Amino acid sequence: MQTATVSQQDTGLDYLRRILLAPVYDVAKETELTYLSRLSKERNNQIYLKREDQQPVHSFKLRGAYNRLANLNEERKARGVVAASAGNHAQGVALSAQKLGIEATIVMPITTPEIKVQSVRRLGAQVKLIGTSFNESNSAAIQLAKDENRVFIPPFDDKDVIAGQGTVGKEILQQLPDADVVIVPVGGGGLLAGIATYLKQLKPSIKIIGVEAEDSACLSAAVAAGKPVDLPQVGLFADGVAVKRIGSENFPLIRAFCDQIFTVSNDEICGAIKEIFEHTRVIAEPAGAVSLAGCIRYSQSSVGNEKIVCILSGANMNFHTLRYVSERCELAEKKEAVLSVTIPEEKGSFKKFCQIVGGRVITEFNYRYGDHKQANIFVGVKLTHGESDLTKLVSDLSEHYTVEDFTDNELAKLHIRYMVGGQSPVKLQERLFQFEFPEYPGALEKFLDTLGGDWNITLFHYRNHGSAIGQVLAGFDVPEEEQLNFFRHLKALNYSFKEETNNPAFKQFLQRFA
Repeated sequence: MQTATVSQQDTGLDYLRRILLAPVYDVAKETELTYLSRLSKERNNQIYLKREDQQPVHSFKLRGAYNRLANLNEERKARGVVAASAGNHAQGVALSAQKLGIEATIVMPITTPEIKVQSVRRLGAQVKLIGTSFNESNSAAIQLAKDENRVFIPPFDDKDVIAGQGTVGKEILQQLPDADVVIVPVGGGGLLAGIATYLKQLKPSIKIIGVEAEDSACLSAAVAAGKPVDLPQVGLFADGVAVKRIGSENFPLIRAFCDQIFTVSNDEICGAIKEIFEHTRVIAEPAGAVSLAGCIRYSQSSVGNEKIVCILSGANMNFHTLRYVSERCELAEKKEAVLSVTIPEEKGSFKKFCQIVGGRVITEFNYRYGDHKQANIFVGVKLTHGESDLTKLVSDLSEHYTVEDFTDNELAKLHIRYMVGGQSPVKLQERLFQFEFPEYPGALEKFLDTLGGDWNITLFHYRNHGSAIGQVLAGFDVPEEEQLNFFRHLKALNYSFKEETNNPAFKQFLQRFA
């Protein structure tokens, strides 16, 4: 980034005036600054969250939308407004229009979850579902505004929108005048441009950092090119910052007043969502947690003992995304590893593997019988000391087996872990069972030990979900003449079990017939 020139200073002063005069508090509220005590101690910094989840629409977007609408003259207000959005901007415009008595139409992609569509309609706006992506909806909204002589309200690339978002910076300086660092999520750049422009003029020593999702890094691309450019595609996990091109009005302000930018992965974002929940009991949306993910990365190399403010920019989480977040957050924090391990196909192999793993908690275990010589297992293991624990675990296992670390393998984490299995290439006299057992450290090893080694295990799936009960799906090769003894043994184990051999899902996808 660069030092502001005279013309940029003049521009900055104009924005300073706009921010100070922005009437956002007619509808928005001054949000809290929450101190994260445990994370601060762990990261050797004083870390605060600026709680924009507390806004009436649970996002900072209300500030910019209201400032844009409030600054329209009466003639333009009477014409009505049009906006395009799949979420937070839509709700910000809808509530602002309702407050000001303006007719609003929001164009949303047809893929928008129904809960978001209904939220906008409840705020009094008309919704039109057009296109399969934001870009298509945005183009349709611009055309609709022209056709119906309405005012188009952009989500970020606009002076009044930027100024409205800049009021977040005004509050930060009032609430924590001695802040050292402010970390801001970046989508189209409106929030970063507004906050940086305000803070840098009133406190030049403060450090402003912009953080992007690595699969939507349009600001980084613009910096590399020296101008805004289109990304060929963007990731949709952090949909609130999934923007292909940085705002043309925003980019010069960011170059002038932002000190540093970097990107974070989806796993890091998931880890930040978990941190926010553990401190505040708020479930941040992925875009809302980007800033804290950046803070955790920044703290790894910071000088320490800095006062850092992160923007929790929104909490409009799609409920079904929680499953993905839960799976990935432990990996982001280096509290879990996923490995591929090749073990001998012989009785007692599972138990020996668990013994080598030691006291570590096994979080997942996937296996399907392949041949008579060796078996490939996909296993998750909880780590107690991060990278050092992972290094030792791989070293210990490598003394006995062939091991591959898949902790950073996106394909393995996203797809392969759920696809381990298939029909056995060998015809088996196979019986399938579900088991339940009390969950505690070492419980899986004890379960395998109690299960015994008299019958060959042909299929095994286990996943630790943090509940009091562990659940295992296991298959056994049981010859006809041994089935009576097998069932006597199962009943003597004193574990809850249910046979699933005739389950149609097993028959269709996993069972091999002659």
